[in-house]
Amino acid sequence: MPADATSPTSPLRLLLVEDEEHLAAGLRLNLELDGFEAVVAGTGREAAEALLSARAFDAIVLDVMLPDIDGFTLCERIRSAGNYTPVLMLTARNDPEDRVRGLEAGADDYLAKPFELPELLARVRSILRRRRWDKREEKNGGPRAVVTIGEARVDFESHEVAVRGEPVKLTRLELDLLRYFVEHPGKVVSRQHLLEEVWKLHNYSTARTVDNFVSRLRRHFEPDPQNPVHIVSVRGAGYKFVP
Repeated sequence: MPADATSPTSPLRLLLVEDEEHLAAGLRLNLELDGFEAVVAGTGREAAEALLSARAFDAIVLDVMLPDIDGFTLCERIRSAGNYTPVLMLTARNDPEDRVRGLEAGADDYLAKPFELPELLARVRSILRRRRWDKREEKNGGPRAVVTIGEARVDFESHEVAVRGEPVKLTRLELDLLRYFVEHPGKVVSRQHLLEEVWKLHNYSTARTVDNFVSRLRRHFEPDPQNPVHIVSVRGAGYKFVP
């Protein structure tokens, strides 16, 4: 009989969204052998129904190619619904643009097929470990869990953002970028550095992605986005956050 979800000895619960039956069965078996409880959904609809169940999931392993909806769209809908369960996205392509798209949709990590099982297990454990670090940091009053930026209030623990009292929805990656700025006030950071530290993208030279995200943050947090005072450009160097 499975342990109760609230028990300290309960296995971590994963939602595996994969329509290839043989692959899903093999991954489920290996995840369970590694100590996880794995629930399989073969379509986006089944995944949505599973996420509405009373028992929460600790992480989601999400394939991009599904029969009814693509994984990018499903991940965006999960995040828009206020669900910030860590997501590891699986895809048959390893194009950097696809990886950026997955991360922009709200995924925490990205793994291209075909992959080695030990790497998938390591990546699952990594996103779970990062989430535990976040929770421990927030519980212990870690660096600036709640901040005020101009007329905006940002709660990094609950993922709640309000500007002049009105709620604003940010994606997980937008929050991650904002948090990086907040935790490094006054420091000039290059676009490449942000790609590596926030997006976890190495050897990816397109700075447009960072610029687009900064523009989106400015629309929310700057009194005049055309003349920013909080997230300022440093010519030839990158960006600097001014509290």
